[in-house]
Amino acid sequence: MTDTAAPSRPLWQRLLLRRLKFLAIVVALLALLFGGCYLFAPQWLLRADMARQAMAAHLERHSVQAGDTRWVYYEGGEGPTLVLLHGFGADRNVWLPLAKELTPHFHLVIPDLPGWGESTRADGASYDLDAQAARLQAFVQALDLGRFVLVGHSMGGGIAGVYAAGHPEHVTGLALIDAFGLQMRENDFAREVLAGRNPFVFDDRAGLERVLALTFATPPSIPGRLEDVLVKRNRDNRAFLQRTFDVLRQPAQYLALQRRLGELRMPVLGLWCHDDKVIDVSALDSLRGGLTAAASIDSAVLYGCNHMPNVEKPADVARILTGFALSH
Repeated sequence: MTDTAAPSRPLWQRLLLRRLKFLAIVVALLALLFGGCYLFAPQWLLRADMARQAMAAHLERHSVQAGDTRWVYYEGGEGPTLVLLHGFGADRNVWLPLAKELTPHFHLVIPDLPGWGESTRADGASYDLDAQAARLQAFVQALDLGRFVLVGHSMGGGIAGVYAAGHPEHVTGLALIDAFGLQMRENDFAREVLAGRNPFVFDDRAGLERVLALTFATPPSIPGRLEDVLVKRNRDNRAFLQRTFDVLRQPAQYLALQRRLGELRMPVLGLWCHDDKVIDVSALDSLRGGLTAAASIDSAVLYGCNHMPNVEKPADVARILTGFALSH
């Protein structure tokens, strides 16, 4: 009688099939986990992505108590120290695309400004440019930073300029990126602000996308459930956003940097996007014209970006900052 049963597979084939089945199960479980997180806990995915970007930029999260504030900040890299200050409605993570370009050459310190991100927000406290500059001095002393190049974007630029005017002993160079606090040509954004409307608050995905269109030349594509996380965050912070906005739109604040330009004696860099819809590029002329005592004045204008060159043009911004910082 002839045996017609199929021959047994070789051992290597059986082992390979087992490994492929195991990998298929792992992939299926990961897909299920990712899908579940996306649907039910999208904030975890957002945090995981920020952690991934921070790791790629060789940055570590730290915290320190300084004055009335527990500061949370990133630190990493080797070389001369750069301190980077974010703008209104943002946090330290907005610098991650740029930080990846800078940490091979510089030691970076990137805080969540008081009231923003994970740093302390005290009920009833002032978070105007002058109060933030005073808090920044406590942070600088707590970390014993010595002398450094100070970089500020938007609102962070206004804080950086006020701080540099009051504490020139710490600031070897001041880099202002699309900075708030300067005289500029009135644009649609300025008219909206002066009328008391806050363009940075929103209640739904459409509102978020409107803000992205206001601040980016090419708005980033954000998956819907991650948009929902940002919408909820904006709603949760609405009272603080509105209160701070109302303070900053007063002349004493939106011209605070302009009035101190003559006090700045260190080298200063002004870096703007030509098509900034928030802080019009004419502010760069006001900056250059007011720096009557600066050791040197550098300026650069980028094309193909809006109010967020640190996100839209990180390689170009890094090149300009590197040249400025190493020169001074």
